[in-house]
Amino acid sequence: MERWNDQGRVLSVRAHGENGAVVSLLTEKHGRHAGYVHGGMASSRIRAALQPGAKLEIEWSAQTSDQLGTLSIQDDVPPDPAWLDDPARLAALQSLCALLDKTLPERECHPALYTGTEAFLNTLSGDADIWGAMLVYWELALLRELGFGLDLSKCVVTGVTGNLKYVSPKSGGAVSEAAAGAYKDRLFALPGFLRGEGQVTRADVAAGLKLSGYFIEHRLLAHTTYTLPEARTRLSGLLEN
Repeated sequence: MERWNDQGRVLSVRAHGENGAVVSLLTEKHGRHAGYVHGGMASSRIRAALQPGAKLEIEWSAQTSDQLGTLSIQDDVPPDPAWLDDPARLAALQSLCALLDKTLPERECHPALYTGTEAFLNTLSGDADIWGAMLVYWELALLRELGFGLDLSKCVVTGVTGNLKYVSPKSGGAVSEAAAGAYKDRLFALPGFLRGEGQVTRADVAAGLKLSGYFIEHRLLAHTTYTLPEARTRLSGLLEN
């Protein structure tokens, strides 16, 4: 018998059989992991605990390690109501859960990504400029964790480390003001907070989301059947309101 205990965030839930549900979680020690929850669709109490973004203490068990296995909920912390009552926060949460669910290899441990996800969620109830910037950092971390990291430390053209203002959509490397020249209109803006400069503004967040969203769509999802989550595509517009 295989058995372990862990904590994790609910990513997705789908009905299975008459009353059960298959739940996908980002767990601290076991990566993205799924399991069957008995009564997951029949019990209102369990359904309430299985909202995307909820934090669960779970026990997973199966006859062998390669089976789907059963999840038993030991404790649960529901999503912060502030996440669900605000369209922008809700879209950010839905996008995060969908990206993790669709891109992470199952049962592959990513402790740094788990820690980063918790850090982002800890900011989500606060000011939109702050959690918006944190979401950009989180998306760049997701790219890096899965082998598609950007190099924002030096100019991809000259190698200099100062006055970095842009990012090349081809290389994913930073470009200095001087090296950009006549090509700057073809490059992404590198917002100040990603250079460690100045206060975060809504314009900076919008530029950061445009940058990370492009590379998620054209690198991370390029060879899959998935597209950028619908919640993610409307997030920028929601943050402008």
